[in-house]
Amino acid sequence: MPESRGREGARQRARRTSELSQPTQKIQSNPGWFVPVMCALMVVGVLWVATFYITGGEWPIASIRYWNLGIGMGLIMAGFGMATQWR
Repeated sequence: MPESRGREGARQRARRTSELSQPTQKIQSNPGWFVPVMCALMVVGVLWVATFYITGGEWPIASIRYWNLGIGMGLIMAGFGMATQWR
């Protein structure tokens, strides 16, 4: 039984879509400094907040009082922000 002409067009379209779906670029990995900086930000942030609580607000910077928590949490958030971009 002869095939209809429409089938050849469908095969070509299927071939084109499969060619387009293949990745054309490799995803580049992060530079070597990325992971150590990410981990350092998170660790320093936790240490900043812990130091503030353990010393009763005398350290790391006594004059800014509870803004020390903002600095520590900001460091932690920057580390987690970098973690979302890690490849």
